[in-house]
Amino acid sequence: MGIIDRIRDLGRTKVAAVQLMTEQSGGFYGWDGKLYRSDVVRSAIRPYVTAIGKLIPKEIYETEKNGKRVLEINPDAYIRFLLEEPNPYMCGQVFRERLASQLIINGNAFALILRDEAGLPQTMLPINAVSVRARYAENGALWHEFQMMNGKVFTFPDLDVIHLRRDYYEDDAYGSPIAPALTQLMEIVTTTDQGIVKAVKNSAVIRWLMKFVKPMKEDDLEKRANEFAQSFLRTENGTGVAAVDSTVDAKEVSGHEYVPNAAQMDRTTQRIYALLNTNEKIVTSAYTENEWNAYFDAQIEPVLLQLNAEFTRKLFTRRERAFGNRIVFEASAWDSASLTTKLALVAMVDRGALLPDEWRATFNLGPIEGGDKPIRRLDTAQVTEGSDGNGE
Repeated sequence: MGIIDRIRDLGRTKVAAVQLMTEQSGGFYGWDGKLYRSDVVRSAIRPYVTAIGKLIPKEIYETEKNGKRVLEINPDAYIRFLLEEPNPYMCGQVFRERLASQLIINGNAFALILRDEAGLPQTMLPINAVSVRARYAENGALWHEFQMMNGKVFTFPDLDVIHLRRDYYEDDAYGSPIAPALTQLMEIVTTTDQGIVKAVKNSAVIRWLMKFVKPMKEDDLEKRANEFAQSFLRTENGTGVAAVDSTVDAKEVSGHEYVPNAAQMDRTTQRIYALLNTNEKIVTSAYTENEWNAYFDAQIEPVLLQLNAEFTRKLFTRRERAFGNRIVFEASAWDSASLTTKLALVAMVDRGALLPDEWRATFNLGPIEGGDKPIRRLDTAQVTEGSDGNGE
């Protein structure tokens, strides 16, 4: 792996002595990538991958001063740069898309955290391993042993590995890949595709089908077929009339008669979509606001919550988290909103619930001067103790 080979040049690594560890997990073996070659699978997972790539990570520092809640966004420059550019080879969006692709296909996604001399996170690198095994040190600490495609083996502590997982069922440390459940469906799709290719080829070769009433030897079948072709299908015969006796039924064959059943193909595709928690409207971007919101709640939000928790506990120490440091991944709820819905949000701007710049962002417009400050219409005011409801 090109990236992994450069790890030692980018920062500190730690490798455990094998004799100090005991293997207590069946391990996880990555799928060989053939699923990603399927147009059905790739189109089904693309909305999932791009939606996770569009999540916006922020560092939140929340404290309390003089009895009031104080909230700071991205107070540490090194964390902001790490989230924007996890490593020299990719930006934050591409990094998240890489993790999302591995997560949905393999049920696991890994990224190595490299730290500087002070222990601060400096670089995050996605790990694309053939297999990984969980090993536990004598003190109970979890380590991951990765075998790369080039045969090299790297062992990293869990504290330095971002680990996302889904379908967490059988293994103590790793999620279950979706590949075994998709294998049978992919065999149907492959067989169907091959049948279509053969149908197209046959449609250009087989033009007539002769059905004999009486059983005949193979040599006699071939002889009768040749006689039929020579006597009635020669281009010199311009009459356009062909005659056969009662022992044979000659029928012209069109290519579509060899094409596999379309309904069966659709059912197989729908089963793949169901297994990946998507549907045709999501795949073809023909969804409504409510349909996208339902998809987001079912597929994207669980990953968002896991990203929040995993990045927070791996990038910050327990002491830092106790002081209010955390990572939050935000998603725009208005990406799929109609123009009418976006225009209606002006009511939230008038009441200070949305910043002007946040409202402009729903239209993909840039910030303006003063747009980072809340505004409030003159006929609205905060409710205070002793007020009559009119702000007085």
